[in-house]
Amino acid sequence: MGRIEYPAGFRARRGLNWFVLGLMYATYYMCRYNFRFATPGMIEEFGFTKFQITGMLGAWSVAYGTGQLVNGLLTDRIGGRTAMLTGAVGTIVINLIFGFASFAGTFSTFALIWLINGWFQSFGAPGMIKINAAWFNRTERGTFAGIFGFMIQMGQVAINNLAPLILAGFTIGTWVVAAGEWRWLFRIPPLVTAAVAVLLAFVARESPALAGFPGVVKDETGGADEQVRVSLKESFVTIFTHPLVWFYAAAYACTGAVRHSSDQLAVLYFVEQLGLDMKQKPAPVFWTMNLMPVVAVFGSLSAGVISDKLFGGHRSPVAMALYFLEAIVILTAALVIFSGVVGPTPGGIFLGCLFLVLISLTANSTHAIVGAAAPMDIGGKKMAGFASGVIDSFQYYGSAIALPLTGWLITQYGWGVWYPTMAGFGVLGGVAMLLVMRKQKRLVAAATSGSGR
Repeated sequence: MGRIEYPAGFRARRGLNWFVLGLMYATYYMCRYNFRFATPGMIEEFGFTKFQITGMLGAWSVAYGTGQLVNGLLTDRIGGRTAMLTGAVGTIVINLIFGFASFAGTFSTFALIWLINGWFQSFGAPGMIKINAAWFNRTERGTFAGIFGFMIQMGQVAINNLAPLILAGFTIGTWVVAAGEWRWLFRIPPLVTAAVAVLLAFVARESPALAGFPGVVKDETGGADEQVRVSLKESFVTIFTHPLVWFYAAAYACTGAVRHSSDQLAVLYFVEQLGLDMKQKPAPVFWTMNLMPVVAVFGSLSAGVISDKLFGGHRSPVAMALYFLEAIVILTAALVIFSGVVGPTPGGIFLGCLFLVLISLTANSTHAIVGAAAPMDIGGKKMAGFASGVIDSFQYYGSAIALPLTGWLITQYGWGVWYPTMAGFGVLGGVAMLLVMRKQKRLVAAATSGSGR
C-alpha cells in the first residue's frame, strides 16, 4: 500500500494534535501507576494484606470499566477534548485528596478515593481515541495505535523514574521530604497533569476540518467531515449491536487480567519475592521498570504496523498470535519459578525481572491494537468513543476479577501461583481472537452472497 497523500501542513498539524493528546494521556498514567510504588509503604504503615491492596486496585478497575461504558457513550456527545479535560481535572483533584487526606488509614477510605480516581480516568481513552479516529484513515490506525502505546508508556517511564526519587527523599531549599514519604507520590504528579491540561485546551482540535483541513480523512461511518458528535441513542444502538465488538471486549478482558496484574504487583514482587529495598533505589527495579514500557512500545508499534501493512487493517490475526505467544512466555516463566531459582540472588533477581519484561512485551502489544485500533475501525470518527468504552471497559472488568483473585491466591500459596494464573488468561484471549476471525469470515461470506444475488 502506498503512502497516503495529504495537503501541505496536514501531517505536521496532525502530529501536533496527536502529541498533545498523547502527552495528556501519559500524565493520566502518572496519576495511576503512582499507586503501585506506594503499596509497600501502605502495607508497612497500615498492615494491609495483598488481598486488600488488590481489592483497592479491583475497586479502581470496576469504576474505570463502568466509567468507560458511561463516559465513552457521553464522549460521542460532548466531544473528545471536553472528555479528556473533564477526566484531567477530576484525576488531579482526587490524587491530591489521596495525598493529603489518606491519614485515616482505613481500607474503605483508600478504596473509595481510588475508586473515584478510576471513574475520572475513564474519560481519557475514549476522548483520545475518538479524536484520533477523525484524524487517521483505517490503514493508518494500527500504526497510530503503536504510537499511542509509545505516548502512554511515556507516563509510565516518567513515574517509574520520578517515584523512586520521591521515595528516596529530597531537599529543595527549605522544603524537605523524608525517605519513604509515599503520600508525595500523589501530590507531585497531578501538577504535571494540570500543566498539560492547559496545553490541551488551547492546541487540540476534534477533527481536521476544525483545524482547517476539511475532507482529508475518509471515515467508514459517513457523515459530514466536521460531524464528529452523534446522539446518545445512535451511538449506543450502533455499537451495542455491532457483531464484532463483544468478541474484542472478551479478548480485552484477558489483556487487562495479565497487563494489570504484572504492572500493579511488580513492585510488591520486587520487595517480597526478590528481597529488594525500594528506599535504596535498587538498580534492578530501575532497569526493569524502564525496560517494561520500552519493550511495550516496540511490541505495540510492531503489532500496529504489521496489522496495517500485512493484514490490510485487520487486527485479529496479529492479536491471536500475540495472545498465544503471551501464554507460552508466562508458562515458561512459571516452570522456571517453580524450580526455585527465582529469588534474592543475582541470578534469581535477573530472571524475575526478565520475565516481567517479556510479559510486558506481549501484553501491551495486544493492548494497542485491540484497545486502540479496533475501536476506531468499528466506531469511526462519530462513535469511536463508545466503541472504545465498551471494549476497554472489559479490560478493567477482567482486571477487577483477576487482581483480587490473584492477591488471595498469593496470600494463600505464595508468589509461585502468580504466573500460572496469568497464563490462563492469555489462552482465553487467543481463543476470543479465533472467534473474531471466524465471525469476520462469516460476515464477508454473507456480504458476498448478498451482492451476488
